[in-house]
Amino acid sequence: MTFVVVENCIKCKYTDCVEVCPVDCFHEGPNFLVIDPEECIDCTLCEPECPAEAIYPEDDLPEGQEHFIKLNAELSLEWPVITEQKDPPPDATEWDGKEGKLELLER
Repeated sequence: MTFVVVENCIKCKYTDCVEVCPVDCFHEGPNFLVIDPEECIDCTLCEPECPAEAIYPEDDLPEGQEHFIKLNAELSLEWPVITEQKDPPPDATEWDGKEGKLELLER
């Protein structure tokens, strides 16, 4: 099992999670983070660190978020690894909790 970043991370992109990851499995895109399922060791450290509650165990995804398993795997092959926390976008709190953000994902 692996952990998966879901829709609520889009345009929030808090990076608190990357600092606690012992295997550097987070990858950064323009407005979203993903977890490399091949690198994730299921340590659970990242999940409580996410202020947007956008990280879930693969087997416990919210309904309708299952497609993010494939999206995390796909984008982790394209985007660079991120290992240090950065400031979130200035409007991150405005986007936290909004639904329907998948169309806003920048690749």
